[in-house]
Amino acid sequence: MTDYKKIVDDFMVDVIAKNPGENEFHQAVREITESLVPFIEEHPKYKEAKILERMVEPERVIIFRVPWQDDKGEIHVNRGYRVQMNSAIGPYKGGIRFHPSVNLSIMKFLAFEQVFKNSLTTLPMGGGKGGSDFDPRGRSDAEVMRFCQSFMNELYRYIGPDTDVPAGDIGVGAREIGYFFGQYKRLKNEFTGVLTGKGIQYGGSVIRPEATGFGVVYFTQEILKTMGMDIKGKKVAISGFGNVAWGVVRKVDELGGKVITLSGPDGYIYDPDGVSGEKIDFMLEMRRSGRDKVQDYADKFNVEFYPGKRPWSVPCDIAIPCATQNEVDLEDAKQIVKNGVKCYVEAANMPTTLEAMKYIQENNIPFGPAKAANAGGVAVSGLEMTQNAMHLSWTPEEVDKKLHEIMINIHNTCLKYGKEGDKVNYVKGANIGGFVKVADAMIAQGIV
Repeated sequence: MTDYKKIVDDFMVDVIAKNPGENEFHQAVREITESLVPFIEEHPKYKEAKILERMVEPERVIIFRVPWQDDKGEIHVNRGYRVQMNSAIGPYKGGIRFHPSVNLSIMKFLAFEQVFKNSLTTLPMGGGKGGSDFDPRGRSDAEVMRFCQSFMNELYRYIGPDTDVPAGDIGVGAREIGYFFGQYKRLKNEFTGVLTGKGIQYGGSVIRPEATGFGVVYFTQEILKTMGMDIKGKKVAISGFGNVAWGVVRKVDELGGKVITLSGPDGYIYDPDGVSGEKIDFMLEMRRSGRDKVQDYADKFNVEFYPGKRPWSVPCDIAIPCATQNEVDLEDAKQIVKNGVKCYVEAANMPTTLEAMKYIQENNIPFGPAKAANAGGVAVSGLEMTQNAMHLSWTPEEVDKKLHEIMINIHNTCLKYGKEGDKVNYVKGANIGGFVKVADAMIAQGIV
């Protein structure tokens, strides 16, 4: 009998030795490897071609300095990154993140996950990720503009509509994308779809800001259908109050569910009446304020605020973490299971520790992994690329319909590769489903 655990452990020894100290990257690789090793052992062509060994090695890593000047004339120097992980099925595609926590490990984990996520969408997109340890919070528009222009002064050499198409991520929204695009256009003297998440006025796609959250809810809906359930009437606990959380709240509310929690760095709020109507609009105000405090919601709408705590102790039917990586640990997972949730779906990138993920799965709660569930954002980015290439634009209804279809197809792929008796292992299904397309393309293209 094949000892899969030993194969995984031996593989990880090499990965850790080559990438010392990169804990987030190690975690992402292990989670995927545990699903893929049995599949690869059953399909020798992938083993002989060393596909997994090649996939964990980025095709290119670019690290560069980003000097910029603040409004007082003081010069600052940040570090910029672009990890171009895999281009077997299309140009590199993935967001740019501005956050003090950004480092090479986080960039590589996000780029690695992006390869599988983009493959699952069925759109021709490879995987990449970029960012900087720059913190845009509290900075003026002029400071952010100068930083973005300096960042693009280096990045422009490595991107292009058929090479690498970045988008936004944490800390990078429409404002930053606009500054990037303007500088790229100035440097290259061309108007091309080199970035997604652009403003509607200059080539952006409708519903792009909502797309990740909408997609998460569509995926959740498909999980519930396999259980003979519907999202209507369900109580949903989420974390965060940013772009992804906003999209989740909007679509849950539209489909008749009720989001009862939001969270921020300062704690979480509990709103038993649900986040709807003007409360959803206020989420945008909270983001624009730059205060990064969910307590503002509690103060405005007179609901309970729990400082320094996470929302997973609140009883609910569905739990959807929307904030950041590793925000749900084993103790949180135990509380989630104790609350009797019907399903757990990741909206943020890798928000669940490996121990927490396994605990939730062991307790027979369907676990929707981020690479499948939150692929709606990059899917609509792919649709934006198509619209740019064809020099046209689609209506919100058309884009939403295409997004819904893509999320249904991703769920079907998870079913195809994740069926285990009468249950579905969505983590396994997403990992294998995302792997096969990229692996077959790599084999077809030879050893490159």
